Amino acid sequence: MLSNFLTVIFAPMFVLLIHYFEFRLVVLLYLLMAIVYFVFRYFKKKSYKDMIIPSTNIIILSIAYYFSSFQTVKYIPVTLSTIFLLLFLDAHFNKKYMILGFTKKFYPKELKEEEIEFVKKGDAYWVVVMLINTLIHLFVVNFCSDAIWAFYSSIGWYILFFTALIGQIVYGKVYGVKVHTR
Repeated sequence: MLSNFLTVIFAPMFVLLIHYFEFRLVVLLYLLMAIVYFVFRYFKKKSYKDMIIPSTNIIILSIAYYFSSFQTVKYIPVTLSTIFLLLFLDAHFNKKYMILGFTKKFYPKELKEEEIEFVKKGDAYWVVVMLINTLIHLFVVNFCSDAIWAFYSSIGWYILFFTALIGQIVYGKVYGVKVHTR
């Protein structure tokens, strides 16, 4: 829960802080928070996949600190989106059924066989969603203002994510389960 909250405030808080404090000081603060989060995740004995995001944050923030580059900081959400895109690609091509795993974890009812077959095919859908998200992030980083970057990097991608999730659920309930089980 705290992790989700920090994700939402990361970009807007960064933009706000660099207006009041020196850029390198703000990056150093974020870098220290990323290191603390990394150590916390490490001692919780999470898998190596759970260490990817904190490690990525540390690397990119270190580069941003070294080069004093706000543009580098703006690429953190792009990089994270790309990582998720690659995870979904891996799940799709290697039949790891990532969405099925999430569904079983968060959906309280037992899935019927036809629902399981439909959800197994959901990783391909999320590859497309994450590709769109990554492309939007790239566009926002390179062609939009800092305020728009802060909005999309904090709240905008959640809007895309939940819209895609609702679309998948509605499609599955109304049409998808029947089509994918023939």
